[in-house]
Formats: sequence, C-alpha cells, structure tokens
Amino acid sequence: MTVLDHLVIAPVVIPAIVAPLALLAMRRRRRVGVALSLAGCVAMLAAALALFGIAQDDAIRAYPLGDWPAPFGIVLVLDRLSATMLVLAAVLALVVMIHAVITAADRRGWHFHPLFHFQLLGLNGAFLTGDLFNLFVFFEVLLIASYGLMLHGQGADRLKAGVAYVVVNIVGSALFLIALGLLYGLTGTLNMADLAVRVATLGAADQGLLRIAALLLVTVFALKAAVVPLHLWLPRTYAATAPVVAALFAIMTKVGVYAMIRVIPLIFGDGAGAAAWVPAPWLLPAAVLTAVIGFAGILAARAMREQAAFAIVGSTGTLLLAVACWTPTTTAAALTYLVHAVIAGAALFLVADVTQRRRGQYGDALVPTPRFAGQQAAGLLFLAATVGAVGLPPLSGFVAKLFILQSSFALPGWWVIWATVLGTTLIGVIGFAQSGSRLFWKSAPDSAPITGPVRPRAEFIAPATLIALLALLTIGAGWVTAQMQATAAQVYAPERTIAAVLGEAQK
Repeated sequence: MTVLDHLVIAPVVIPAIVAPLALLAMRRRRRVGVALSLAGCVAMLAAALALFGIAQDDAIRAYPLGDWPAPFGIVLVLDRLSATMLVLAAVLALVVMIHAVITAADRRGWHFHPLFHFQLLGLNGAFLTGDLFNLFVFFEVLLIASYGLMLHGQGADRLKAGVAYVVVNIVGSALFLIALGLLYGLTGTLNMADLAVRVATLGAADQGLLRIAALLLVTVFALKAAVVPLHLWLPRTYAATAPVVAALFAIMTKVGVYAMIRVIPLIFGDGAGAAAWVPAPWLLPAAVLTAVIGFAGILAARAMREQAAFAIVGSTGTLLLAVACWTPTTTAAALTYLVHAVIAGAALFLVADVTQRRRGQYGDALVPTPRFAGQQAAGLLFLAATVGAVGLPPLSGFVAKLFILQSSFALPGWWVIWATVLGTTLIGVIGFAQSGSRLFWKSAPDSAPITGPVRPRAEFIAPATLIALLALLTIGAGWVTAQMQATAAQVYAPERTIAAVLGEAQK
C-alpha cells in the first residue's frame, strides 16, 4: 500500500490522537490544548479534502485494518458518499470550533475539546466503516461524546433533556444489537458487502426473520434521524443544549439518513427477496409527517433555539421525501439537500447564539426587546440563515428543493412530495417572518437600549462563514449536482462495493 492508501484511516486516527492530547494539555496549559484542538480540526479537513479528491476517480477503495481480508477483518470503505460526508463533517467541525473559541463557549467546562474530537471520531468512523457491528460501535462513540457535550455548561434544563436523550438512545442501541444478532444468526457475517451476498441466498424459511431484522435496523436509523413518531427527543434536547454544541449536532440526525442510504440499497435492495426495499411502504408517509411537524414547530416555537431545533426536524422530513423514492436521481437530490440542510441548521444555532449574547436577560426568546448593539448585523444573519433553512432563493436550499421536485415529478405519488415541500416551505416562511419581526423589527416601547459588556464582532465570523458556504453551493450548483449524481450512481451499484470489499473472497 502507498501513503495515499493509508490516508483512508486518517479521519479516524486524527481525532483519536487529538482528544487525549487535548485532555492532558487543557488543565495546565489551556492555550496549548485549544491550539491542538484547532490544529486537529484543520488536519481533519485537509485529510477529508484529500480523500474527496482521491474519490473523484470513481473507484471504491477498501482498507482492511491489520491487513485482515474481508469479511474476517475490520474494513473501512472510501467511496464518493463517505468522502462527501467526511468533508461536510470536517467543515462543520472547524467552523463550530472557531466559534466556540471566539465566544469562549469552550471554557464552560474542562472537557469540551476532548469530547468534541471523540464526537468527530464517532462521526468519521460511521461514515467510513464497511461493517454493521462497527457502525454500531462508532454510533456509541459519538453518542457517548454527545452526552457529555450536551451537558456542557450545566443547567437543570440540560440535565432533564439529557436524561431523556440518554434513555432514548439506550433503547435505540438495544434495538440495534437485536437487529445485528438476527442478521448474524441468519448469515454468519456483519460485513455489509458480505451481507449483500448472503442475504440474496437465504431460503424462504428465513425471510420472516430477515424482514424483522431489516425493519429493526431502519427503525434504529429513523430514531437517530428523529423521524416522526420517533422525533420527540430532539426539539427539547437541541433547544436545551449550548447553541455551539447544537450546531455540531446538526449533522447527527443526518447520520441516521446516511445509514439508510448506505445500508438499504446495498443489503436490502433488489436481491434481498422478501426483505427488498423493506421500508418503502412507510418511509414516505413518515417523511411527510416529519416535514409537516417540523415546519409547524417553527411556527409555534417561542425561542430561537427551539425554532432551529424544529427546523432540523423539518429538514430531515424534506430529505426523506427524496430518499423514500429509492431511485438514483431522487437520491442525488436528497444528498444535495443533505449538505445544504446541515450547514443551514448549524447557521441557525450560531445566529441564535450571537443574538442571545447581545440581548442580555431576554436571551433568545421570541419577544420584542429594546434595541441592542449589533442588532442590524444579527438581523441580516438571521434573514440569510432563515432564507437558507426554508429553501428560498438565492441560497442553495432553493436549488436543492427544486432538484427534489424535478427528480420526483415522474414518479407515482409525486403530488404528495410536491404538496409537502411547497406547503412546508410556506409555513416556514411565515414562522421565521414572524420571529424576525419580533426580534429585529419591533422594539419594546419606552425602553432604553440594552447595555452590557461589549461583544467582539468576531463572533459573527462563524455564522457568516456558514451562510457564505450556502452561497457558494448555489454558485457551484451545477458541479454539486453532478457530484451527487455520480455518488448516487455508486450507491445503486452494489456489485461494485461487493467487488471492492470482498475481491477474491466472493468467488
């Protein structure tokens, strides 16, 4: 193997090294710990971009750890989909880390930086792994880190939401293990490529258990993605945690959707017999309900962070409208929207953060207040972030939603998707317009301007950067959609993944 071949493991190794080093450095030399953390984020972005460039040759690469051949050893898989998700996670992590350092949000607890990198370790591992059991392991790593991050800064509300979050995810982990046990008992393997081969050969007597295992897996992924009716944990959790942490969490629900896109076409596609496309009958109705409830929550929310949390739910519903069609074109549209939704959701939380820091005791409550320093800048950022979140021009959400509508038009039931996308967009526009009017247009009568410590203008850098990225996605819409179409083509060619991972072992 060449050095470039070994680069596949870098997104897992970098945070695994940085996390303990930052932990050791933080107590005695805080600046050294922060510098290590920032350097780790930069290194991870560099590695992700390098891997994305490597993946442009359209080859699928398997990296067997310890040189143990699949399906006996642990294998990492680099393709267009995993490379795209690595870049998205790395960009988000760097921007959020910069914001945490600028606002001193990382100083509210000693373990923010180590937990942050352990979270990235779990995310990157989940994107790269080619084994269902290791997908479970990396899910647990990112969840354990998220428990600590969610409680960062302490507070009764965070503790209550944290307990519910932990309980829900313990249930999800138990269901995941049951599904893995069933699959291993039926096939004798948990390697995804090997499962795709063996599932296709199962007899009629095993089809019932196979369907149960498939439905359990999809249920776990739906729980991670906060799909209705498994969404109740998310609004309270994301609204209660620190905004800078919630901004990083914007990608976590999309990991559940990523897992569906990764697992279902490969293992439970056309060759899976009675379990083929097992979630098809209920995923579209669930997507419709998720989108409607999410955007309705924006209209009913009473605080900026609560609105942002419901926007995350709504974006997941919109994303699944395209995923549920299970065609290469709609999946390409879904991946385009996924990238946009993560960035837009994170931008909403960071805008909420800079706004509440300037409103003093009013926090992020959606009520008129006296004027405050930086109100115009915060208002412009809020306008841009909400335009992105609901999918209006000129930002990338409009392009992504248009791609979803175009790709689904020729399919049965297209009108359901169109009505949901257009209807929820209107609801989102009304909800955010009301909020913007209360926050930045109306002022509390007969009140002096809010005064307090002068906040640095540098706090606007991170949310402005995310909004600039949305603008770049719009400018490069042609290149982005072409990338996602090529990615979807790989997803729907499972034989290529099987050949890349198993090689001679499949013969």
